Amino acid sequence: MTEPATSIDTTSFIELNGGAYPVRIEYQWLNPERVDAPIALFLHEGLGSVALWKGWPQMLCDRLNCRGLAYSRPGYGRSTPRQTGERWPVKFLHLQAHQVLPALLDALGLDAEERSRMWLIGHSDGGTIALLYASEFPEALAGLAIMAPHVFVEPMTVEGIEKARNTYETTSFRDKLQAYHDDADSAFYGWNDAWLNPAFLHWDITEEIASIKRPLLAIQGYDDEYASMRQLDKIKAAVDHAQLVKLTKCRHSPHRDATDEVNDAIAAFVRAHRD
Repeated sequence: MTEPATSIDTTSFIELNGGAYPVRIEYQWLNPERVDAPIALFLHEGLGSVALWKGWPQMLCDRLNCRGLAYSRPGYGRSTPRQTGERWPVKFLHLQAHQVLPALLDALGLDAEERSRMWLIGHSDGGTIALLYASEFPEALAGLAIMAPHVFVEPMTVEGIEKARNTYETTSFRDKLQAYHDDADSAFYGWNDAWLNPAFLHWDITEEIASIKRPLLAIQGYDDEYASMRQLDKIKAAVDHAQLVKLTKCRHSPHRDATDEVNDAIAAFVRAHRD
C-alpha cells in the first residue's frame, strides 16, 4: 500500500506558556474543512514527530471521516528543543498528558464539546500519554486507540532502549533522525535518558489507568522488540472494558507493520462507539 506524502511545510506553530519556559509547538490539521467532524488526535512515539507519522494519519482520518490533529511534543520535530542540560523527569509522560496536551487544546481553542468527541490515537510513548490523559480527564474525549503502549517497565524494554542508544551513537541513525527533527539529540537523549534513568525502573501506571471510562482499544504485535504482551494484559486487568488486538508478524510499529489490520480494527472500534 502506498502512503500519501506528508509535508512538514504544511505545519503551523503555536506558543505555549505556563511551563518552565515558553515553548513553540509544531502542529498540523488534517481535513480542516470538516469543521463539524470529530477530531482524531495523533500522539507520536518516543522518537516521533509530525513528519515521522508520514501519510498514515491522513489515511486513517479519511477512513474515519474525521478531522485530524498531529503535533510534535516539546523536544521533537520542529517544536522547541530541550534546553541545554535539561533532563526529563521520571514523570515526563505525566507532564505531557496532564499539562502540555491540555494547554495545546486550550491554545487551539478546542471547547468542551469538541474534546468530548475527540479520539486519541497514540503510538508507544504516545499511547501511554493517551492513557494518562484519559485517566486524568475521563470525560474530555470520546475514546482512545493505542498501539504498543507502555504501562510498566520490562527488562526487555530497557535492553531495547540501550541498544537504540548504541545504534544512535555508532551508525548513521542520527543522520536519518535529523531529517525529522530540528535537533536530533534533543529528541533522542530526552527520550533515551529518561527511560534509562534507574529511577524509571519502578515506573508503573497500571493503578492510575483504572479510572478510564471511555472506550479503549489497545493494539500490539507479538514481535514487539520493546515490550511483551504483558503490557496489553495489564491494561485489560486495569480497564475491564478495554478491547485488545494482538497481531502476528508485527513489531513495535503496528501502523507500519500491519497497516490494513490496524486501520480495520480502529475503524470498526470507532464506528461501534461513535454517537
